[in-house]
Amino acid sequence: MKKIAIPLAAALAVIALAGFAAAAGRFERRDPQKAYNFITQKVNGMLDDIKATDAQRTQITQLKDKLFNEGMELRKSERGLKRDLLVNWDAPQIDANAVHAQVDKRIDALRAFAHDAADASIQVHDILTPDQRAQVKQELNRHFKQHAKGNQGDAQQE
Repeated sequence: MKKIAIPLAAALAVIALAGFAAAAGRFERRDPQKAYNFITQKVNGMLDDIKATDAQRTQITQLKDKLFNEGMELRKSERGLKRDLLVNWDAPQIDANAVHAQVDKRIDALRAFAHDAADASIQVHDILTPDQRAQVKQELNRHFKQHAKGNQGDAQQE
């Protein structure tokens, strides 16, 4: 069972990471509070649907808040990297090692965030009951199918 649960949890973490990044990216330029409210609404709706206990809500909300704050910091650092890389264009010669080090630092930060999201997903898995996990999985499958329909049109255009 654990052999299946851990890869599933990791896959859900990647999906959660993408969702956090998309929501944060969509709202961050305007108002980070709107991004936070959007994500909170989605998480609370799911917790309502699965009839989460107060203890489960508290634990999952803490994980959501932690990931949101990390994601927002990561987003801010991305703007800094873009600025730093653009400054290189003013130099008579670009230090390739410095550029690679900046890129590596960014990749390491993304990897750390992805690992935190995977860990949070595993924790959520362990917090929920088997019935609640089945409900979440069913909703995620519905969500993925809904979004896959939109992506099929994109693939056909290519």
